[in-house]
Amino acid sequence: MSWFKRKDSNIQTDKKKEMPEGVWVKVPSTGETVHRRELEENHWVDPSSGYHFRIGSRQYFKILFDNGEHEVVAEEIMPSDPLEFEDRKPYKKRIAESQKKTGLSDACRVGTGKLDGLDVVIACMDFSFIGGSMGSVVGERIARAIDLAREKKIPLIIISQSGGARMMESVLSLMQMAKTSAKLARLEEEGVPYISVMTNPTTGGVTASYAMLGDFNISEPNALIGFAGPRVIRQTIGRDLPDGFQTAEYLLEHGFLDFIVPRTRLKKKLATLLRLVLNRNGN
Repeated sequence: MSWFKRKDSNIQTDKKKEMPEGVWVKVPSTGETVHRRELEENHWVDPSSGYHFRIGSRQYFKILFDNGEHEVVAEEIMPSDPLEFEDRKPYKKRIAESQKKTGLSDACRVGTGKLDGLDVVIACMDFSFIGGSMGSVVGERIARAIDLAREKKIPLIIISQSGGARMMESVLSLMQMAKTSAKLARLEEEGVPYISVMTNPTTGGVTASYAMLGDFNISEPNALIGFAGPRVIRQTIGRDLPDGFQTAEYLLEHGFLDFIVPRTRLKKKLATLLRLVLNRNGN
């Protein structure tokens, strides 16, 4: 039996072939399409253009921890709504919707395990949860990660991706900047290494606190990094901004970053830097 039939001048199949949803992914920077499996195997970096797709804590933990094995820390700290805040919708509802959509409890996860054989603590933010905004839960989980690294004398890595402080928590959110910065100062006094990894985007109060306080500050390529957004700055100073302003490349050129590291080489670079610092400290 033939599977084909001729209709007018076109040849058609009797049965429509179904294409699984999401098999092909469009690269925003080029408009080209790449097979999802190829992206996953390349840590969600386009092999042709080098475009870095945004990923979350689950993917970063899988990339950085040896065999993806780690122990989750501070997950019992859960968000609340002490101010009973409401804008377009109640804050409690916004939290519940984000938790259901992402499967995350808040915008930061902390894990401990081995990176290339080295004991580390990694805190990673998730932009998919209310724009990776820093509320009291994020601040407290970061603080717990710092305390754990200081207690065990093992390196700390924080991966930032955030729109800044969480406005629904007002001053409670802003207080996290001071708290985490003070904790990092104590970590430095103990001589425990801290590497800050900035991804796209890292902005607002996160940039103004722990994201820029690393012994090494590194970034993925083309990440947006800054405090206020370009539009706000342009309106404030009344002039056009330089080309590439607030990109990782611009910040590297002007001394705000130490390295730009593609995600495909991130684990190797982190291991190299940590071994250099640990050997210097005699650990």
